[in-house]
Amino acid sequence: MRDDVVPAVRAVYGAQDLSSAPAFGGGFINFGHWEGISLDRPLTAEDRVRSQRDLYRCVLGALDGAGARGVEVGCGLGVGAVLAVEEFGFASVTGLDIHPEQVERARRANAGLLARAPERLGFACGAAERMPFGDGEFDRLYSVEAAQHFRDLAAFVREAARVLRPGGRLAVTSFFVPVGAEDAGGELAARLDSFASGLDVAHPVASLTGALDAVGLSDIRAESIGEHVWPGLDHFLAGIDQPVRWPRNFLPAYRDGLLDYYVVTACRPVDGG
Repeated sequence: MRDDVVPAVRAVYGAQDLSSAPAFGGGFINFGHWEGISLDRPLTAEDRVRSQRDLYRCVLGALDGAGARGVEVGCGLGVGAVLAVEEFGFASVTGLDIHPEQVERARRANAGLLARAPERLGFACGAAERMPFGDGEFDRLYSVEAAQHFRDLAAFVREAARVLRPGGRLAVTSFFVPVGAEDAGGELAARLDSFASGLDVAHPVASLTGALDAVGLSDIRAESIGEHVWPGLDHFLAGIDQPVRWPRNFLPAYRDGLLDYYVVTACRPVDGG
């Protein structure tokens, strides 16, 4: 692993293996999309896995990836990449992750599909800001709850534009600081240990959309889905034993306008178009 990886990222996705934490499940590592899941009752582990899978469905459904060559940036254990192949008909997906231990876990977790159809699924180790791929190698690029770890959003966007072919599309979902609260980083660090430790970065959503515009991508859209993320996540967290309490502060931060959850999409224009 590169020496400049933030220690908190190194720990959480290495020895600590965040995917094994009670707050997650099913091999996914995201906060979930809870629309359609009743919050009027105690939530189950099955609800939690469904929420995480549904967050991928929300992103992948915006990409029209049937027959496409895709890359997932920050793939974790690769379960979302498998979903893209098996449910959304991607011709192939390459999962990229900065942590070599995650890449090895992904290869072990998906050994069956890798053996049956190696042309449809693969994994690579590398940084979002310096992707180990050729120009125009992919038709679709997506990233699910990883951008909050990227140190340089502009560099990620430049790389995303480079590895997408003309006419290609991207979708990024994660939590960002909303417009009008760009100075919320200090307050988020006071409330949420993941920001205080440097694991998460308080990126304004406008920094992402602005970077996409700066590299010439088009049809840029940022849709808030916070209402389908934060209440469900908090309701689930309230029903499980956790070694720490600070994750319950995500919902108040959202309600106070300090943080929100977005799906951001864009296209690389066809050259000369």
